[in-house]
Amino acid sequence: MEYRKTKDQENYEDASQKDIESLRWTPLSVVTNSMPSSVGGSNKSSWKLKSIVTLALTLLTSSQAILIVWSKRAGKYEYSVTTANFSVEALKCALSLSALARIWKSQGVTEDNKLSTSFDEVSVYPIPAILYLIKNLLQYYIFAYVDAPAYQILKNLNIISTGVLYRIILKKKLSEIQWAAFILLCAGCTTAQLNPSSDHVLQTPLPGWVMAIVMALLSGFAGVYTEAIIKKRPSRNINVQNFWLYIFGMVFNLIAICIQDYDEVMNKGFFHGYSFITVCMIVNHALSGIAVSMVMKYADNIVKVYSTSVAMLLTAVVSVFLFGFHLSLAFFLGSTVVSISIYLHSIGKPQPQK
Repeated sequence: MEYRKTKDQENYEDASQKDIESLRWTPLSVVTNSMPSSVGGSNKSSWKLKSIVTLALTLLTSSQAILIVWSKRAGKYEYSVTTANFSVEALKCALSLSALARIWKSQGVTEDNKLSTSFDEVSVYPIPAILYLIKNLLQYYIFAYVDAPAYQILKNLNIISTGVLYRIILKKKLSEIQWAAFILLCAGCTTAQLNPSSDHVLQTPLPGWVMAIVMALLSGFAGVYTEAIIKKRPSRNINVQNFWLYIFGMVFNLIAICIQDYDEVMNKGFFHGYSFITVCMIVNHALSGIAVSMVMKYADNIVKVYSTSVAMLLTAVVSVFLFGFHLSLAFFLGSTVVSISIYLHSIGKPQPQK
């Protein structure tokens, strides 16, 4: 659930490679205002900073699925997933406001960072907000069919959906290497789900695959749409854009609460069933976007690739001890192929024509 890109990232490689939960959750000024301006002044400082953000992103990415599964009790969510989603949106909104407050204090209120806006500007935000709402709700329900390691593998399908939608909607070109990476990614996801010890060929049943594909399409389309919003007014402070997106996210999640969990919330309370793990999960989803923005700002894309690859294996290893996950050869080979495909996709961007 990660989501923003910095305004100077015009390259397709940057946009298509992001976990779209990550594109979504990035109040950039939280990062840019808190980091010293001398970062990168020396090779040692640069290496240290890259190591820190890589470790942070890896831990946050790998723990997302683990925390969702761990928050269950007897296979069920004792809390309302709609209120959890609302809490995530509210926390992200608070982070954006905090970042804006720091900007207003240091730079003053300008045309590009003021919250007041026009109807035409905010009218574009409900569409991605609704898409992310559906995608985020599916993220909870998919765990009825997949485990945490399988989810880490399957969610990489959003790379394919984002790339194809960029090609169709924004007319971004894909290189032959990137198309080959897509094929490898599909092969890797399928290999990781092979189940030779059962009558079923794949461990993940059909509903799980359908949910994973729908989530990838929703995440990809929402990311492309958000990209178009940013480029429509590039001078606009990204925290303002985030704020309005999160506001609509809160509104639609509130509607979802009324439709799905109104009686439960009214009778048992908004935070009924919340545990320490649930709170950690909510904070994790909000901080993941900040970690991605730190990687894009102070490191490079290859760090994101390595973090994603390591997170898949780390999730599998931790799941062995927490949930009794069986780390099979098929899963190891499949995750390796997925890692290679992500790497090829990151380095295979089309070269500009001379």
